Amino acid sequence: MKASRHVWVAGLAVALCALPAWGDWIPTDGYKMHYPQLPDPTGWDVCVTHWTVADDFRCSQSGPITDIHFWGSWKDDLIGQVTSIHLSLHSDVPDPDGTGPLISHPGDLLWSWTTDDFAVKPVDPPSWQGWLCPPDGAPLNNNHQKYFQYNIVNIPNPFPQVLDTIYWLDIAVTVDQGEFGWKTSTNHWNDGAAYWSPATQEWLKVDCGFIDMAFVITPEPATLALLALGGLAMLTRTRHRAA
Repeated sequence: MKASRHVWVAGLAVALCALPAWGDWIPTDGYKMHYPQLPDPTGWDVCVTHWTVADDFRCSQSGPITDIHFWGSWKDDLIGQVTSIHLSLHSDVPDPDGTGPLISHPGDLLWSWTTDDFAVKPVDPPSWQGWLCPPDGAPLNNNHQKYFQYNIVNIPNPFPQVLDTIYWLDIAVTVDQGEFGWKTSTNHWNDGAAYWSPATQEWLKVDCGFIDMAFVITPEPATLALLALGGLAMLTRTRHRAA
């Protein structure tokens, strides 16, 4: 029994040391938003090469946003390289009377950051997906099959979100070639996605029915490390008492 406990403690210690290297998100991992908005394998990809696209979420845990994960694809499966990702967070502007361009939309800019430091993980199996560029509203069916998870972790100068507050996350990217899109989600929450129109200087609805974007905001690695450290300390105290 003692030997097996020693092995378990050693394994937990190794996992604890490895925590900062974790990047990929899987459904059993934690999250700090209303719920993960998972990618729709037969949905759409909304172009974020030429447009900035946003979706709203509710904070479920106060604290800094250090890790953001989202899913995307390339038009016609002509895969290039994302050279930078621009992220922003906005306040929420409700529109309860329904007279505006959206039921609600992004408000004041709260935080922004551009990075070329991220990890990319292919999603398997591939599946047929559509392509959409917001202004023309003319989707291309069965345009591409491959899609990817993009993992941005350890964000410096993170934004401190507040429990139960609604925010909007927006994404835009630069690429070396081709066109890249942010994938739509199977999970719907609150209001649909919006895009920024430079021509009219306002946020407009992504016109392809009611769509949400695929992303998840996760607890920072330090939180996971503290949980693991607590488990290690508890096990060690139990072993000392039994000795």
